[in-house]
Amino acid sequence: PRTEPPSPDPRQADLPTGRAGDRYARELERHLDWLDSFTSTALGVLSAASGIYTYLGVRTLLDDPGLWTTFAALAYSIAVSVGIFVFWSYLLRLLPAVRSAASRIGLMLTMVLGSLAIIAMSSWLNAAALAGGAAVETHMATTVQNYQTSLERAHANAVAGQSLSRDVARVRQSFADLSEQEAGGTLSGFSGRGAVFRVLIQKQAELQALEDQLTGVDAPIDQTFAQGNAILSRMRGISVEPGPLQDRTVRFSSDAVELAGLITQLRQLNPAPLVSRAAQDLSDAVILPELDGATAATRAGQTSTINAVLGLVQQRAQTLDRAAAEVMALPDPDEALYTPLSAADAVITYARNFVPAWAGAISIDLLPAVLVFIIMVVQAAIRAGRGEGHSDDRMTVGELRAALIASDMLRQAEQGASPRDGRG
Repeated sequence: PRTEPPSPDPRQADLPTGRAGDRYARELERHLDWLDSFTSTALGVLSAASGIYTYLGVRTLLDDPGLWTTFAALAYSIAVSVGIFVFWSYLLRLLPAVRSAASRIGLMLTMVLGSLAIIAMSSWLNAAALAGGAAVETHMATTVQNYQTSLERAHANAVAGQSLSRDVARVRQSFADLSEQEAGGTLSGFSGRGAVFRVLIQKQAELQALEDQLTGVDAPIDQTFAQGNAILSRMRGISVEPGPLQDRTVRFSSDAVELAGLITQLRQLNPAPLVSRAAQDLSDAVILPELDGATAATRAGQTSTINAVLGLVQQRAQTLDRAAAEVMALPDPDEALYTPLSAADAVITYARNFVPAWAGAISIDLLPAVLVFIIMVVQAAIRAGRGEGHSDDRMTVGELRAALIASDMLRQAEQGASPRDGRG
């Protein structure tokens, strides 16, 4: 029976075979030999550049500017450079040379693990050196925005509490009007400044005192808010002005502490809790005067009117309490707190804002991975051109002379003669 020839591999259909394949493989090998002459130098330059930026990143983490600190940062950066050079040198040689799928998968997993280690020990420090100062400034700008939001909310809550003075004034005016009516005899039916009049005047005086307190916090609220805005303006200037970053951070921290105190002061100036407590006292604390009616009918009318007034006081107190509760239910300002960050920490916290810096920091460490894949593809093309069963027959002139001498010595040994001194 006829056997069909095996169908060619479509992946190798465009590759030359036979002598053409051998010439193709030799051409690729010559290119690899030329490229290999400076690959190690290029890898060393990349490793050294990464080590320099790693050194700059480490310096941002170490506060002590002494000699030992410099030595420690230098030692770490040198270790990183050596580690990167050795790691990629191993992979450039070994990964393109292995042929089995298991070996390739194992070395690729090793490359992934090593790349993660390089990012952990070097790339984030490189990013700190490239964009650490800008990241710290971004942190300060974000902090200013948070403080501004907290200051404005605290001021809005305090102003809302101070606006309760209008509700208090309206209730006070209602008691003032009732006292005038009682003095004219149109409320209880008995004119004069008797027991009912004194109850109304008592509540009017309490509300007047509360209104004066609410009016008195108006100026402190405005003054505190103005001081806070002045500090915010100063903090914005510090976050963008030129100069040493460490000195600016110290001044920024001082202003942040002062501004946090002003925000707390604004929260304490909010008079809504005071109005709530005063509303409860308005209805609970009532001093009933002695009835001064001349007749029993007059005293009975005074008692009835006082009870009606107390009911009205209860209603007005509930109204004020609800108004104060609405103000106190407003969202409290967020707890603004400035935490100084180093350049390395800031570049991680605000990584989304510095994607180009991160890309450059990682690329300088992982660029040799592209070279590894290039050599893998070229080595696969060389094997396909020569065939999987072909062994490397490249030999230098020195190796050829040594092989001829060894062959001559073996031949003479078989003949029982001593080896001759030949030149090949």
